[in-house]
Amino acid sequence: MKTVSERVVWDQRMPRLLTGILVGAGLSAAGAAMQSMMKNPLADPYTTGISSGASFGATIAIAFGIVIGSLNAGTTVLAFVCALVPAGVIIVLSTFKKTTPSMMILAGISVMYIFNALTQYLMLVVDEQTMAAAYEWTIGTLSKASWDNLPIMFGIVLAGSIAIMCMTKYLNAMNSGDNYAKTVGVDVKTIRIVILVIISIIAAGIVSFTGIIGFIGLVGPHITRIFLGSDNKILIPGSMLVGAIAIVVCDIFAKLFTNVTLPIGIVTAFIGGPMFLFLIIRQKKEVW
Repeated sequence: MKTVSERVVWDQRMPRLLTGILVGAGLSAAGAAMQSMMKNPLADPYTTGISSGASFGATIAIAFGIVIGSLNAGTTVLAFVCALVPAGVIIVLSTFKKTTPSMMILAGISVMYIFNALTQYLMLVVDEQTMAAAYEWTIGTLSKASWDNLPIMFGIVLAGSIAIMCMTKYLNAMNSGDNYAKTVGVDVKTIRIVILVIISIIAAGIVSFTGIIGFIGLVGPHITRIFLGSDNKILIPGSMLVGAIAIVVCDIFAKLFTNVTLPIGIVTAFIGGPMFLFLIIRQKKEVW
């Protein structure tokens, strides 16, 4: 029989901590790979619409009471499926039209705005209780962390990170520009699609459990790049470490200053926004 303190630590605090570590590591790995792949410092899972797609899927499940085994399972499954839609749009565009990295990001942002509009509409037509539950997904939270979800998240982040590490040679070449990558024998179009699929699965697997947690996939790689450089063999694992630490620190801040624990997405945006602006101002052009 567990004591109250043991239940709090083992059943609540520990899953939340481990979930935060996986979220930070996974999103930072995805962000670092996407920035190198597109040679664009603004690329991350959020700007490609993946996070917004997941939020829309979760809102559908909550608004219409879609159940798969349990409410959480229904929400998670729909969030995962809808998160893959923006990635699919970008992949289709890449297949049938010669697209540049900038065009891919703009396509993702377009899809993001569409999903955001649909999510806001659903939140307007449901009752207040349902709207509150859906809103929680749009800002990101670790409050739903549990031991049941951890194995799935761990498997997705581990497999995705290993896959990205296996692609670091191509990412380094693409980070020097598409023309250079082609001269060293990289099939830029195919490799970009493969990496995008991997990144999408990682981001969708995370966001489908936690909702939208912004800035980690953007800021984590930037901080790491300043100290460790742009070699993806070092940058990606370093970004995972920085992202994991950043999420844990943000979660601690979320509990310090109010009687009610703030959703982690609010804290990451509040801290990450000024930090990202600071990095933009100080960052040297040579880093890219």
